[in-house]
Amino acid sequence: MFQNLDWLPDNFVISDAVLSLIANSVILIVVVMVLRALTARFILRTVQSPELRGRWLVNSRNGFLLLMLLGLVMIWGEELRTLALSIVAIAVAFVVATKELILCITGSILKSGSRSFVLGDRIQVKDLRGDVIDQTLLATTILEVGPGKHLHQRTGRRIVIPNALFVSEPVVNESFTTHYDFHVFTVPFKREDNWQLAQAALLESANRHCQPYLELVRRYMSKIGNQRGLMMPTVEPRVTLQVPVAGEIHLTVRLPVKVGERNFIEQNILNEVFSQNDFSPESRRKQAAATATSANASAD
Repeated sequence: MFQNLDWLPDNFVISDAVLSLIANSVILIVVVMVLRALTARFILRTVQSPELRGRWLVNSRNGFLLLMLLGLVMIWGEELRTLALSIVAIAVAFVVATKELILCITGSILKSGSRSFVLGDRIQVKDLRGDVIDQTLLATTILEVGPGKHLHQRTGRRIVIPNALFVSEPVVNESFTTHYDFHVFTVPFKREDNWQLAQAALLESANRHCQPYLELVRRYMSKIGNQRGLMMPTVEPRVTLQVPVAGEIHLTVRLPVKVGERNFIEQNILNEVFSQNDFSPESRRKQAAATATSANASAD
């Protein structure tokens, strides 16, 4: 069995203390792996919600990994302290070489401590936007949503974000609430278009789509505001004007929606408004002429 160990020096001896540490390390790893397997089996059997089950599986995996690392540090702590003075130069070189990995671990600690997001949240970091499906010490995995920041459909691509990015870049969490949320989209028009009619049509359509659950949203937002000490905005749909450049008018629609239905509601409103109305300059002139005729008839 040991015929292939002839290359070892004749004076090569492993002390009993080192053998004890190795044995303790092996036992710790085996115990943690068994506990992780039992915990995963228990979660798969008892948790019915797919979202909650996935979150618990990821959290338990990361927790057992951290437990194993802490245990190994405690087992080898004395030897590490003994070698500390002799490996200072190596440690410095190691830190320089693994700077990105250290930043990833730091970013993981930062996002966990600040509770920036959890599994299932929709986040945006720089130009990366999607739903969080996995988290580890080094990276966060999302399913891309887009393209761009105004669409809410999945593209089918998986993006792995290094946690180092969370140290230097702000994180936009689009899942501040869990049941209802505000959705904002912009519809551009030229100055000569009949944007007044479009404003009224968008507001009417938004009110009609939100009417079934508007009172529920009002109570829900009031509850969230009381819990977090925030002054929540009014939940009624609104259409506001913006003039980003000369010759253009943008209508910004803000309305409450159910979480997960942003794109559905937006497409329904746009299809309804543009299929039933004409916003061309000719329609604006016809509307103005009809208004003037009606005013003259009233004066007579």
